[in-house]
Amino acid sequence: MDKNPLLIILGPTASGKTKLAVSVAHALNGEIISADSRQVFKDMDIGTGKDLGEYEKDGQLVPYHLINIREAGGIYNVNAFKEDFYTVFDRLTAQHKLPVLCGGTGMYIHSILQKQPYTAVPVNEELRNSLPAHDIVALRKILTAYPASLTAHADLSSAKRLVRAIEIAAYLKENDLPEVNYPEVHPLVIGLSGPVDLRRERIFQRLNARFDEGLIEEVEGLLKRGVSAEMLVFYGLEYKFITEYLQNKLSLPDLKEKLYFAIRQFAKRQMTFFRKMEKDGILINWLDSVQGPEYLTQRVIELYKAEFSV
Repeated sequence: MDKNPLLIILGPTASGKTKLAVSVAHALNGEIISADSRQVFKDMDIGTGKDLGEYEKDGQLVPYHLINIREAGGIYNVNAFKEDFYTVFDRLTAQHKLPVLCGGTGMYIHSILQKQPYTAVPVNEELRNSLPAHDIVALRKILTAYPASLTAHADLSSAKRLVRAIEIAAYLKENDLPEVNYPEVHPLVIGLSGPVDLRRERIFQRLNARFDEGLIEEVEGLLKRGVSAEMLVFYGLEYKFITEYLQNKLSLPDLKEKLYFAIRQFAKRQMTFFRKMEKDGILINWLDSVQGPEYLTQRVIELYKAEFSV
C-alpha cells in the first residue's frame, strides 16, 4: 500500500457525507477526522449537525476526531485546523488506521491538499479595523500598493478575501514566513452531490427536525452561559438567525424562512468552492447521493482499492 493514504469525503450540507464516511471507515479499519469549522466547539450540537449517533455502525462506534475540542465562544481557523489535523493524521497512520477526512468546510480540506503556507499568517485586528471592510474597489486599490511578489496569492473575488490578502501582504513585508514541514499525504477525494431539488428537500426536512430537537433552546443556552451574541452571529447560519430571533429582530416564521434560504445558499457556495478546487487541479470522484448507502459504500471501497492497490 502507498505511504500515508488519506480518504476524503466532501460535499454540500445534507448530502449524507457523515453516514458514508462512517460506513467506509468501518469497512476499511478507519477513523473519522472532521473537517467542519463549527463542530470543533462544545455545546454547539444541533446547529452544527454533529449527529454523533451516526458514528455507530453494526453496533460498533467508529472513532471520530476534531469534534468538541474547543469551548464555544472561541475562534478556530485554518491554521489551527491544519495543526490539529496533522497531529491526528500522524497518530492514525502510525497505528495503521485509515484517516477518513469528512466535512463540508472546503477551505480546511483545500489547505491539506494544497499545503497553503499563508494560513500561518496571524490575524492583525488593528489592520483589519483600519480597512474599508466592505468596499471591494477600495480594498483592491490598497492591495496594489504592495509589491506584486507579496500579492500573487490574492483572491480578488470578495471583500473578505481581499482583507485577508492585504493582511498577508502586510505581514510578509515585515516578516519571513516560518517553514513548516508537514508529512506527505496520498489523497483520494470522493465528492457527494445530487439533484438540487433533492438537496433542498433534505435541508428543509433536517431543519424542521432540528427545531423539534431544541435548536432555539441550544442557542438560548449558549447565551446564558456567556457566549456573546456577536460571536454567535459570527458563527453564522443557525446561530446568527436564531440570535436575531431571540433579540426580537425576527418573527418565528421569518426566522424559519430566512434560515432555510440561507442554508440553501450556503450549500450552493460549498459546491462552488469544490468546483474551484477542481480548477486548481484536485481530482474529485463525484458520486450521486441519490444512490443507496450500500452502493455508495461499495463504490468508495472499490475506488480506494484501485487507488492504493489493496
